[in-house]
Amino acid sequence: MRGRNTRWVAGALALLCLLLIGPGAPRDDLSAAEPLPSGAATDIVPNRVMTWNICNPCRGAGQNLGRAADIATYAPQVIGLQEACVRDVEQIRDDLEHIYGLDYHVTYGSVLRNWSRCGGLPWRAGGYGQAILSAAPATDAVTVEYPDGGSEDRGFTAVTTEVDGRPVRVFNTHLAERRQEAVRVRQVPVLAKELARHDRAIVLGDFNAVPDSAELGPIWPLATDADPQCRPSAAGACEPTTDWQSRFDYVFLRGIDPRAHHVQPSEHSDHHMLYADLAPL
Repeated sequence: MRGRNTRWVAGALALLCLLLIGPGAPRDDLSAAEPLPSGAATDIVPNRVMTWNICNPCRGAGQNLGRAADIATYAPQVIGLQEACVRDVEQIRDDLEHIYGLDYHVTYGSVLRNWSRCGGLPWRAGGYGQAILSAAPATDAVTVEYPDGGSEDRGFTAVTTEVDGRPVRVFNTHLAERRQEAVRVRQVPVLAKELARHDRAIVLGDFNAVPDSAELGPIWPLATDADPQCRPSAAGACEPTTDWQSRFDYVFLRGIDPRAHHVQPSEHSDHHMLYADLAPL
């Protein structure tokens, strides 16, 4: 009887640990970290910004470690992540600091609590949404949830931080899924209204829409894409940012000029990393 009780207690503790940890992947094995490729950044690049939807695959051993390595290769001053669980971002940030010596501040923009996606206790599920990583401190943070998120809650997060040593307002958003055009049409004006309040701003995000789509109409009069060739009238010239060859991810600039832009595929997401180097602010 005593042995049976001991096994029951051990099983109960194991179950409690599983609930606390959640269904996500185990902690990445830091010993598996590989050296960065030749030509990788040696420190944070002060005029570089990046957007990246990091989900799909959402979980799996080594995913966050690989994502940290991908980010460290280009070391932007500011990074906007979408489809981001708080626990995943915590791991990525820790790996950036402890393995690659890159120290970032994090602003979480969770709009959803989801146990099956992000782990945690069923009654205290992990946060899910956007996150902004910034090498400089971030202030005046706000997270706005769109009135209609579509199939799941969506929104945008905004902070004031430094890019190239000067303050700038940075937005990070994720719009409704790609077949939900009618929902995105109602979401974009909410973002555009806030963007219009700032003379200099950067908008990062996964818009789930190609450049000439009607829902992006309110953005184009306010900001330009980091790729000077990427415009609604020349949508075919915009480099794809997804594995299915669509341009869904953007670095929109308001009152700021681009110097260069790059699209980098990654095995750690079905979205590519999109980063831009900006002209002096």
